[in-house]
Amino acid sequence: MNLVDRQSALETLKSGLPIIFPTDTLPAIGCLPEFSNVIYKFKKRDKNKPLILMGSEQKQLIDYVHESAREDYENIASTYWPGALTIVIPCSEKRQVILTSKDSTLGLRIPNSNMAQALIKKTGPLLTSSANISGFKGSMTAMGIASDFPSLKILGPIPWKKNSGKASTIISWRKRGDWRMIREGEVIVRDLH
Repeated sequence: MNLVDRQSALETLKSGLPIIFPTDTLPAIGCLPEFSNVIYKFKKRDKNKPLILMGSEQKQLIDYVHESAREDYENIASTYWPGALTIVIPCSEKRQVILTSKDSTLGLRIPNSNMAQALIKKTGPLLTSSANISGFKGSMTAMGIASDFPSLKILGPIPWKKNSGKASTIISWRKRGDWRMIREGEVIVRDLH
């Protein structure tokens, strides 16, 4: 198993490779935004499925949010983050170069995981997906993930803190004050309209 600390993880990410790290929900595979293609390659993921941009704190992600949705973003984010909620929101025009969606939206999340937050604080926001081969259930442990992705670096130390094993709830912004439920997950979001 290729265990790395945060500094080595940053060097790996800067070289264009993804790393595996724990979150509060499922283990993640993440890369710097300019290298998003590597996640699709390693996971064998359909290019039509967008990735999620994870941050360590709200202010790290605000520049990615289109100004028309910023107030609603701040209200929802301050209520549910850090936590298992992914917010799909229109992307700021100046940040659209990192988009993996076809509709100018971006999924944002701040995981409730000290390890993930410490990593992302050092690296900056990371484009992420669950650490599994697409179409297959992934392992919850670093050891199991290492067998699926033997060439990738894994953030240590291990064992990781136990995660929920459930996917995040996903909501999408439609217009001011109006959100739509995309996927029910661990977090229960009230008052979407």
